Amino acid sequence: MERETKVVVFESNNATEIELIKSKLKNIGIVAETENSYMSFMSTPTAGNLKLKVDLKDEQKAFEVIDAYLQETDLDIDNPVGRK
Repeated sequence: MERETKVVVFESNNATEIELIKSKLKNIGIVAETENSYMSFMSTPTAGNLKLKVDLKDEQKAFEVIDAYLQETDLDIDNPVGRK
């Protein structure tokens, strides 16, 4: 039996964005799982970044899908609300 190696391909604190990318990956046959990490064991459980993981064999294709998504959304970091 072959052991599966999972790798993180995307991180965000936006659950909607994670689910959207997860759906895009699923549409092309890549199974992704979400991992929710907490700030620290001793602190109040406050969600940190969500991580999207895929099998190592799917990593390259997942990065292509994520890159296309990021180019498609064309996020303007200096102007996040879209004001001119």
